[in-house]
Amino acid sequence: MGIMLLGFMAVGFAIVYRVMRDAPPPTIAETVTIPAGAQVLSSLSVDGTIQVTYNAGGAVMLAVFDASTGELRQRTEITVE
Repeated sequence: MGIMLLGFMAVGFAIVYRVMRDAPPPTIAETVTIPAGAQVLSSLSVDGTIQVTYNAGGAVMLAVFDASTGELRQRTEITVE
């Protein structure tokens, strides 16, 4: 009985592993838009967002885009005190 239970558990783990391994990768936007003439300082893909830091007209800005659509969620200016 114990060996049969271990066999069922092994089959269950194998099925879960195959399903998780074969899952399609998340979609990521092909392009995001920043102002013309801006210089990109860095970009990251974090928790379903694309975060771009850029210099535009002497101001350093952080733009947060939705990773799947490329839509701008938030724009913040970074200043020094």
